[in-house]
Order: sequence, then structure tokens, then C-alpha cells
Amino acid sequence: MKWIPQEVETYLNAKEYVDTAVIPIYSLSFGEEMKQSAAAFEFISLLTGYLERQFTGRILMFPPFTYLKNNHMDQVISELLKWEETVLKSEFKHIFYITSELDWRMFENRIDGSLIWLPALPLGNMSESQKIELVESQVKQLLSIFTQKWSNNE
Repeated sequence: MKWIPQEVETYLNAKEYVDTAVIPIYSLSFGEEMKQSAAAFEFISLLTGYLERQFTGRILMFPPFTYLKNNHMDQVISELLKWEETVLKSEFKHIFYITSELDWRMFENRIDGSLIWLPALPLGNMSESQKIELVESQVKQLLSIFTQKWSNNE
């Protein structure tokens, strides 16, 4: 389910079935890194959109956690931990963070949720059908990660 009024209402009526929060993580960069930042955003946005459709009724796709790339990571993690605490208090059993930011792999032991890092694949020069094919293959791999995590914790 997406973070839109109709689907949030559906979530509120079926909370006992929706036990997983998915939070995309993006950094914003400017200057020379701006294009790379935009490419990562495009890739993760497409990926999480397909993921949400695969697991409608089991996951709630949260708005992205976005921060400035030049911010100190301790501040960024502190803010993410506030999100995490609030989400867990809202009765979600699982939190998955999805990002293309390599830096997060160094800090994944500081968060309770599951971090999924994927390198941003440049979609800019691909046709729509190529983008869809690539993203669908990535989502298939994520499906097994999600189902494995769910089966280990149930």
C-alpha cells in the first residue's frame, strides 16, 4: 500500500495483516554529484513502486527518508532512528530500508530494521521496456529477501 489517503485508510482497516514498513532512503547531492543523486532516486523509486505492487496488502510504503549528502551521518542516523522508533510503536513487525547509498552499509548495525542496499543502475538511456525488465528482475531478488525475513520472524 502507498502513502496516499485511500490506501492509508485501507491500512487502518486491516492493520493486523500489514506488518511491514518499507522506507526508501535517498540522499540529495548538488553540484557534480547531482546527476548521480537523481539517478539513484529514479532507480529506487521505480524499484519500490514495483515492490509495493507485489506486496499490496502486506507492506505499507512510507514516504522516503531524504537527507542532504553533506550532512554528518550521526545526525542523519539519529533522525532515522526517530522514524524507526515511531514506526515500531505503530505495530509494524518489520522495517525494510531500501537505498543505493553505499555509506549506509557501514551503519546498518545501528538500526533495527533490515537494510537493503542496491547499486543504482543508470536507467537514463534505456527504453521503458528495458527499465521495466531490469527493475522486475531486481524485484524478484528482493521478493526472496522479504519472504525469508518474514519466515524467520514468524
